[in-house]
Amino acid sequence: MLGERESKEPAMNPFRKNESKETFFLPVSTEEVPPRPPSLPKKPPPKICGSNYPLSIAFIVVNEFCERFSYYGMKAVLTLYFLYFLHWTEDTSTSVYHAFTSLCYFTPILGAAIADSWLGKFKTIVYLSLVYVFGHVIKSLGALPVLGGHMVHTVLSLVGLSLIALGTGGIKPCVAAFGGDQFEQKHEEERARYFSVFYLSINAGSLISTFITPMLRGDVQCFGGDCYALAFGVPGLLMVIALVVFAMGSKMYKKTPPEGNIVTQVVKCIWFAVSNRFKNRSGDITKREHWLDWAAEKYPKRLIMDVKALTRILFLYIPLPMFWALLEQQGSRWTLQATRMNGNLGFIVLQPEQMQVLNPLLVLIFIPLFDLVIYRLVSKCGINFSSLRKMAVGMILACLAFAVVAVVEIKINEMAPPQPGRQEIFLQVLNLANDEVKVTMQGDENNSLLAESIKSFQKMSHYSKLHLKTESKDFHFHLKYRNLSVYTEHSVEEKNWYSLLIREDGNSISSMMVKDTENVTTNGMTAVRYPAVQCKTEDDDFSLNLGLVDFGAAYLFVITNSTNQGPQAWKTEDIPATKISIAWQLPQYVLVTAAEVMFSVTGLEFSYSQAPSSMKSVLQAAWLLTIGVGNFIVLTVAQFGGLVQWAEFILFSCLLLVVCLVFSIMAYYYVPEKPENIQELADKQIPYMQKNMINLKTKNTKL
Repeated sequence: MLGERESKEPAMNPFRKNESKETFFLPVSTEEVPPRPPSLPKKPPPKICGSNYPLSIAFIVVNEFCERFSYYGMKAVLTLYFLYFLHWTEDTSTSVYHAFTSLCYFTPILGAAIADSWLGKFKTIVYLSLVYVFGHVIKSLGALPVLGGHMVHTVLSLVGLSLIALGTGGIKPCVAAFGGDQFEQKHEEERARYFSVFYLSINAGSLISTFITPMLRGDVQCFGGDCYALAFGVPGLLMVIALVVFAMGSKMYKKTPPEGNIVTQVVKCIWFAVSNRFKNRSGDITKREHWLDWAAEKYPKRLIMDVKALTRILFLYIPLPMFWALLEQQGSRWTLQATRMNGNLGFIVLQPEQMQVLNPLLVLIFIPLFDLVIYRLVSKCGINFSSLRKMAVGMILACLAFAVVAVVEIKINEMAPPQPGRQEIFLQVLNLANDEVKVTMQGDENNSLLAESIKSFQKMSHYSKLHLKTESKDFHFHLKYRNLSVYTEHSVEEKNWYSLLIREDGNSISSMMVKDTENVTTNGMTAVRYPAVQCKTEDDDFSLNLGLVDFGAAYLFVITNSTNQGPQAWKTEDIPATKISIAWQLPQYVLVTAAEVMFSVTGLEFSYSQAPSSMKSVLQAAWLLTIGVGNFIVLTVAQFGGLVQWAEFILFSCLLLVVCLVFSIMAYYYVPEKPENIQELADKQIPYMQKNMINLKTKNTKL
């Protein structure tokens, strides 16, 4: 969440392109021009309660709160929607989740270009918010089970997510800067406080939505299952409110016209310098101190010097995506891990995705804790804890967090039931007859596994592993019940779980082989309940109390009808309840949030202190790009890695440790530059350039 922290100054562009270099000579009239009437003084914008804060920023802050509620609320349940509603695999669900997140951090470049070069910030926010709302509507329709089949749901979901990514990413670089535009230059202190409130609204929206939307999914039932349509619909409604609130303040806003996109000018300057250097490779041409100096024929010295300062920082950005690759997995891999843990904490029952609420909550706690306590204690100890060192420590903490995740994953696997392998099945026998039954298998080496008699309304103490020798096989069973002997045959296939049900059939008995469709719990629910199930027969409606149903367990319920006692429910536990508490995820969230605070906040502050003011918008775009690339790394590993989950966590931890070492070496040789020195350097650089242009091969320039 800290990765999207906006620049605290609106982006200024001192390098506007001149529309024309031509000089026009206009005739001058000798007639007297009547004096113009004095212009009326401009009416000041309304303030909040007589303060220096424009009333318009209230609409912007509320808009940001609702938009962040919309985005994080939808995103909180997204992974489980892929897994349990669309029935994708865990790897595919993780890949699409991070592809969507990556797209959300690539589209800000498009939004900034539209705002700065074409529509302006206000119109860009309004138009892309409409796209945002339309994406939410389509996404919610894709979660309605009654609307089409699996293909329709998949198409609607992907189209909706694409529009949401365009909307949220497109307005991301505009909203904060648009709020900063509402202040006058003399109110710098109020502007700084506004950005603090703005950032607080981001975390508040994230915190509340991450807690509420999982409840809408899991605690509200619709269409016979989890209500994903409601979980997506409520965030969509909040986005509608965000758009309406923002539009209500239209007449109060100070709307600055587009000034040209500085990102485009930076790219053009770099491209011209590279191409000009390539064209002038001859040894007869005087070499220049820096490769960007080859852009001096077309671009002003100030821009060139600013781009030089920018490239020094962007070089340090190269290792950063790996950190985001770890941080962004809280909503995917960590949530999937939580589905296999017990969410009952005694005083509250948590849904798996609700653990994500720890991140914004801990962020709000850790920022003042680190700034006011930890950093000051380190400083008093005489340790030079520079910004780059803080970022390196943040990387190490993220490595430790994933090491903890791997340990928890190994522990979960140890307590999980074994899975049948190749040419194997797991079989249990349930006796629903009124007396004990002895089950044996004829002509098979597995005969001894089923030799014990099974009493009435009992089952085997555990599943038995049977070997097939082929992919499928026909088993012959001998059932001995009182004085009766019954022979039966059933077919099975490898890698499956089966239950052999024995029941009375008049004066005899019969059997039925049932394939267990699910051998692990996959509904993502964490509720502990005492449910009463409504049942219906041809003659009567009745209610059955199923008793305690614990999280993580798999149950088989058999309903029998007794003439004396009426319908009765017999419950058997096939898979024991999960004993690992979801609270064991707390250490990894503490570590990764501490890493985020040390890395993200410090990284942005360091970047802004090292770059000139004209390059802050470019740095913001580059910072968001590193988050997008990090999500793309997770997508690639999840789709093509082929590792077991704990090994994948170890892989990410080791990769970041290597990247941290590389970053530390880069930081060691980095010499910090004071921003005020950039202009002084620009005045002293390349005095010889203007007299060495005769022999250069450059493009024809219209003067």
